[in-house]
Amino acid sequence: MASQNKTTPARISKIQDSRKIIPSAEELTSGILNGDKTSLARAITLVESAKKESLEKANTIIEKCLAKKTDSIRIGITGVPGVGKSTFIESFGKKLTSLGKNVAVLAIDPTSTQTKGSILGDKTRMQELVKDENAFIRPSPSGISLGGVTRKTRETIILCEAAGYNIILVETVGVGQSETAVHSMVDFFLLLKLPGAGDELQGIKRGIIEMADAIVINKADGDNLKRARSASVEFSRALHLYPPKENGWMPKVLSCSALENTGLDEIWEMILKYISENKAANFFTSKRQKQNKNWLLQTLDDQLKQHFYQDKKVVKALEKLIDDVINNRISPFRAAEKLLRAHHK
Repeated sequence: MASQNKTTPARISKIQDSRKIIPSAEELTSGILNGDKTSLARAITLVESAKKESLEKANTIIEKCLAKKTDSIRIGITGVPGVGKSTFIESFGKKLTSLGKNVAVLAIDPTSTQTKGSILGDKTRMQELVKDENAFIRPSPSGISLGGVTRKTRETIILCEAAGYNIILVETVGVGQSETAVHSMVDFFLLLKLPGAGDELQGIKRGIIEMADAIVINKADGDNLKRARSASVEFSRALHLYPPKENGWMPKVLSCSALENTGLDEIWEMILKYISENKAANFFTSKRQKQNKNWLLQTLDDQLKQHFYQDKKVVKALEKLIDDVINNRISPFRAAEKLLRAHHK
């Protein structure tokens, strides 16, 4: 009997082959609609793939998932590195799951421009939330293009909502232009700040303040409490210099401690009030419709650019024209005209 239960090389090979079998679009869609995390993760991998056959399958899945009506709230969370985004998201996510919410965390990790690699460490930083059966965490590389981030994250949101996650938290890398991309796909945009960082007024000059629906002073605990109160006052005063947003909302300033789980209830109540007011004024729906329009236009830009650089005539001419531009034998404008003509022929 013992010899019959041994794992032979042939059996190992059979198990490995079974794991390599890729489910069909119909099977993955069925799994997603039934809340299966494995099917959801596999579908997101298809979305992130650059292979044509994978994208075709992903588009089929997304179209089927779009038909499922969901009552979700999409929340973007940003802040400079070190502000405690991951800790905040874990504490806030646990708070939401304790209220009966299903939470999906989409974390965009920075991709190295040198090695093209990405750490993808959010699952290790959110050790409690990752074990929560009502939570799903998906770190994704930002890639080298902002448009790529936008497409992948938008489509991943649709898949997560179809899988039953009614709160979608999108974490940005906190640097570069990814904030603008994330702002264009969420219902509520939250900016985390540090107490006593010395940039209370200087930060107001940045465009990101204008995008924020709320500013939360994180790490408001211990010796930081006094500095957090001071920062809250400074931001509140400065925000009054800005006109109300298109929907009439005046951004709020709150403080919290993700480590001590304080202030999280107030943040959630504020978000619910914002969503309620937006739905009552029909701004919630119109904003999502506008985002869908921008999604289409961004996708067109991405695909046109992709087709252009994959054109064999363009590939053949590009290297020489780059050399000519570098050595001032031709202007960049004239070189671009030649490449576009080659593409259109």
